[in-house]
Formats: sequence, C-alpha cells, structure tokens
Amino acid sequence: MRRLWDSWDDDAEIRDVATGRFVDTRRLHYIDFFGRWFSVKGPSITPRPPQGQPVVAALGHASVAYRLIARSADVGFVTPRDSDDAAEIVREIRAEEQAAGRDAEPVRVFGDLVVFLADDQIAAARRKARLDERAGAAYSGDAAIFTGTAAELADLLLEWQQAGLAGFRLRPGVIPDDLEGITRLLVPELQRRGAFRRDYESPTLRGLLGLQRPASRYAHS
Repeated sequence: MRRLWDSWDDDAEIRDVATGRFVDTRRLHYIDFFGRWFSVKGPSITPRPPQGQPVVAALGHASVAYRLIARSADVGFVTPRDSDDAAEIVREIRAEEQAAGRDAEPVRVFGDLVVFLADDQIAAARRKARLDERAGAAYSGDAAIFTGTAAELADLLLEWQQAGLAGFRLRPGVIPDDLEGITRLLVPELQRRGAFRRDYESPTLRGLLGLQRPASRYAHS
C-alpha cells in the first residue's frame, strides 16, 4: 500500500482542460510488487493522498504484534496494565525498531484505556457496578478499566506519559455519558495542566500526531 500511495508524484496531476490532459504519465510509477498471495503492477488508480501517505495504525497485545507495529506502523495502540507495563511495552517496541533498522520517524505508541467518569471515584465505581449487574457479568476487555474523576484520570495519563507513551485512545465506558465526560471534564483539566492543545495546529491527522509528510520513494527515480 505504501508503494501505491507513492506511485503518483505530487505534481503528476495536470488537469489541463484546454488540452484534455489530466495526468503526466511520466510522473506515474509501476510498483511491480510480487508477493506470496498476490501481485500488483501499479500505479495506483488515484493520486497521492494529501498527507503523502495516510496514517497507518495497528493494535498490539503481544510481542509478534509489537514487531509489526515497530516495523510497519506510524501509530501503535497498546493496552498496558499500569505505568511499569507501559514502559516495558515501549522498550520492546523501540528494540524492535532498532532491530529492523528503522531510521525514519519512531512510531507513536498510544495507550488504550476504558473510562468510567463521575464526580468522585465511588460514584464512578457504582456506575460500572450497575452495568455489570444488568449485564450479569463484570465488564472485561483487552484494555485496562479506569473508574474515577477527570482529575484522577489526568493524573494517570500523565503518569503513563512519563513511562514513554506518546498519547492515548480513550474508550468511553458508556456513550454518550463518558464521551461527554472526556470532552467536557477531562480535556479542560488537561488544558489547565498544559498537557493538551488549545488549537489545532495542523489541518491533517498526520500533522496533529506530529508526523512528517513522507517523501515519495520514487521522487528521484
């Protein structure tokens, strides 16, 4: 896919109405990919994306997935149990990057967390307990579960950030309640601490993640 995204030069589109020319075919590239299961000659049927390449993300829970994240992803989602576990996961991913000889931008490692928010920790725990009772079983999943206040969650996120995580993917325990809690309570709390943006400094997801626009591998071919 990355080869296909690069198979059009950024200036390949002409869009000349007078001559009827849409594209400069000299600026298209055959990727000539041959794999075990399929082959692709290319080029792509669409121009290069505005971001150069879309953000590639992967979710990982174990070493084999961390290896994929380290070698192929821009963003890796992981599910640490605590800050020590987060630090160990980040170390493993960085080691896999080094082993793979990845000399481009390091992958951004994000921690996943399920959140139940309330005005105090007891109320948040009770909210989850009521859901567990109605479901007939305790909620469980691949990510750790947080119950508490926005301030307590901010403390936890900053602690995990010190462990090496670049960001977080928060999963609301209940929609819309916990989603609103994240946007209306947690975000302002993080902003007060100088830990969350107040403006969107880039028009693209890649830019907001602090990732550079990748140069095409065919730019000088």
